[in-house]
Amino acid sequence: MESLFGLSHNTTLLIWTAVAIVFLVLLIAKYKWNPFVTLLMSALMLGLLSGMEAQTLIKSVTGGLGGTLGTIAIVIGLGTMLGKMMAESGGAERIANTLIDKFGVKRVHWAMVIVGFIVGIPVFFEVGVILLIPIIFLVARKTGMSLLHVGIPILAGLSTVHGLVPPHPAPMIAIDAFDANLGKTILYAMIVGIPTAIIAGPVFGKFIGKRILVTPPSELADQFSAKSSDRLPGFGITLFTILLPVLLMLVGSIAGIVDPAGTSGFTHFAEFIGHEVIALLISAVFSFYSLGFARGFTKADISKFTSDCLAPTASIILIIGGGGAFKQVLIDSGVGGAIAALANQSNINVILFAWLVAALIRVATGSATVAMTTAAGIVAPVLAVSTGVNIELVVLATGAGSLVLSHVNDAGFWMIKEFFGMTVIQTLKSWTAMETILSVVALIFILILSVFV
Repeated sequence: MESLFGLSHNTTLLIWTAVAIVFLVLLIAKYKWNPFVTLLMSALMLGLLSGMEAQTLIKSVTGGLGGTLGTIAIVIGLGTMLGKMMAESGGAERIANTLIDKFGVKRVHWAMVIVGFIVGIPVFFEVGVILLIPIIFLVARKTGMSLLHVGIPILAGLSTVHGLVPPHPAPMIAIDAFDANLGKTILYAMIVGIPTAIIAGPVFGKFIGKRILVTPPSELADQFSAKSSDRLPGFGITLFTILLPVLLMLVGSIAGIVDPAGTSGFTHFAEFIGHEVIALLISAVFSFYSLGFARGFTKADISKFTSDCLAPTASIILIIGGGGAFKQVLIDSGVGGAIAALANQSNINVILFAWLVAALIRVATGSATVAMTTAAGIVAPVLAVSTGVNIELVVLATGAGSLVLSHVNDAGFWMIKEFFGMTVIQTLKSWTAMETILSVVALIFILILSVFV
């Protein structure tokens, strides 16, 4: 089955790839199949259609799944624990309250994007929304502003970090697939992410908040406002705990740049603690003290928190593993080389190509994770034969593409709709528009930055 109607081998491989991706998209988007199961089925289908031996195909699937999760699963687990400690201790609320006090009511939407950006660093987008919804409701009630005026900036901050900034799984998947430098990716993510979050957050939030007046749903608002905010942790220790993994990663990367030969003992030590797994492990353990024991929690409390928070991550981890399996089959079957050859002949801009692939899969499947994992497998072989391309910017472009045009096939769409008490049309005009602005603006900044680095 390696040739089709007398077509060349590469063309046949590309046709089978298109068939497998259409199959993947249809089962997830139209028939609502589990993405993990669908990714495995698509990987097996592609391998068989491309002529791989059965045993080779099985090794490719299992190897791709295991290789992808080797680091990512640990990152997700430790990051989730760190986020849980921040939630239970009231650290997120402390950060929000402090920034609101400093910025004042008139500029509260600027404080909100900072809250979303900072709180979003160690937690998943969905977790960040759950953490910050009480604060959004509280601020909207105090100021009399539309829920969107306050909420959109927080959502923009959370979403920007989710798609662009390590150690979030989305950019980490691409970093591993493209063999990008972690420190440079974090640096470029900040350069691109901060202005992007501002435009999609406070600027768009103020615009849409005046046109769609939404108030907190009464039942949810009463439920969240009943929570006690006494004895919150200090702002400084909370901020330090959240940013500690990023700081450690930056120290490791800077040490590697200053001493590329790795001749000093300090460089080895800095690179060790700067590895994403070690940095997150140090930060998670530190949070047990700074946001746990220091807040009066017992060993049993912390054990319960760190156990309970892992269950919801299981599906995310499996989806990422399924994407890794699909990626490996793309490579081992020769499809990756065929895609690379086609892209090389057409002289396509790799940054734009990465964004477009991730965007198309995101729109079709509704999942940023599926978009990122699948796009990484398609873009990696193209990147391998491209010269003069900044790999870290390709990582960011893939992440930006995976955020575009969230609509009715995205669970996040319905989550925002229900929490904000909006209609489908209002959600499309606000949330969907914000995600699209964020994605496109990020791409523009990435292309501009590519001129200079």
